[in-house]
Amino acid sequence: MSHDHRNSHSVIPRGSVWPFILLSSCFLWWAIANNLTDPLVKVFKEIFTMTTFQASLIQMAFYGGYFCMALPGAMLARRFTYKTGVLAGLGIYAVGCFLLYPAMLSEQFLFFCFAYYVLACGLGVLETNANPYVMALGSPESATRRLNFAQSFNPIGAVLGIVLCQKMIMKNLPQDATGQLSITTAEEATSSLNTVIVPYLTVAVILALVWILILVSKMPKASEHDNEVHFGSTVRRLLKNRNYTFSVFAQFCYVGTQISVWTYTNFYIPDQLGVTQEVALKYHTAALILFGCSRWVFTGLMSYFRASTLLIFSAIMATVMSVFVILIGGMVGVIALVMISGFMSLMFPTIFGLGCSDLGEDTKLASSGQIMAIVGGAIITPMQGALVDAFGSSISYVLPLACFVIIGLYAYTGRKHEHVNNS
Repeated sequence: MSHDHRNSHSVIPRGSVWPFILLSSCFLWWAIANNLTDPLVKVFKEIFTMTTFQASLIQMAFYGGYFCMALPGAMLARRFTYKTGVLAGLGIYAVGCFLLYPAMLSEQFLFFCFAYYVLACGLGVLETNANPYVMALGSPESATRRLNFAQSFNPIGAVLGIVLCQKMIMKNLPQDATGQLSITTAEEATSSLNTVIVPYLTVAVILALVWILILVSKMPKASEHDNEVHFGSTVRRLLKNRNYTFSVFAQFCYVGTQISVWTYTNFYIPDQLGVTQEVALKYHTAALILFGCSRWVFTGLMSYFRASTLLIFSAIMATVMSVFVILIGGMVGVIALVMISGFMSLMFPTIFGLGCSDLGEDTKLASSGQIMAIVGGAIITPMQGALVDAFGSSISYVLPLACFVIIGLYAYTGRKHEHVNNS
């Protein structure tokens, strides 16, 4: 009896190890897409001769795709299964990657925006299903920790995305005598667009293989339901749940902040240190490695501390680091900017886990709200881009600072909610 009890509360139950591995790999694949895209804002700015705000519309198209398809992804899970949703998401993601090829041939910025939009629609469906699917693979008591564990593979994909961007894209783009990105002719622009799409096409081939593996594997149904959506009644219940609605707003702020911090790292570091874009990407890579290592550390600490306590600590420290970025600058500011990634590492899965706890079958639709909140990347990133154009990269970080304060406030209310559940 005691053995069964321990197994039922383990992070990954015995029968779910292979499904967990397959689902965790999805966290890695979508991180590659996210982090391949972030540094390309500056590349598209040069290729198409645009302002920072205009180039950041790539991010608006990308994260707008998340917003548009999160709800249909959740309804797909309600009508069928999480597995169906995961397969649909992976398939649309791969199609979006392949669409970058005709976009390259057209040499039209709007076609690139459309391809990224389709790609992100797939990611929206994928994340809407994969996150709650992982939570449902074991006991509710270990759900947030299990999601943090699965999300620990996300930073590995983030690092891979940056390395691919650095080795397959940035290294092969035209540079001036000082090593700065410089695209001055139509021929260089065409060649640069061709360079940009190569890693995406590589990822698309891998996605096709993962899709086949998930299709043929036996995956847990995770929960029984009546195959009906019950949209209206579910939405009404969720809107009355203050913890859930605040968690969605906190997630909106977090995702927008994460994307902004990483996107404008490639502006801030060259401004502060006078280094090339390629050197700035090395600092960016270090930030992502810290992000990944910190997530493993925080997942371990959840055995000893409440998730909400760790979220409060991380929000406070990220706020302090943002002050250093804005007011001090130089190498101190750069180090602080890298440190922010370490404190951001547990935020997404912890906000997701706290916000979706104890929702039962409503979790399927609730997860779509959390993923729709990823639209923060489409709104906050251009807002910071406008601040960069108007006031410079340092001052622009007041926007992430404000978002970290909001996340800290949610962590406090989430702690109270968690205390009620555990009392």
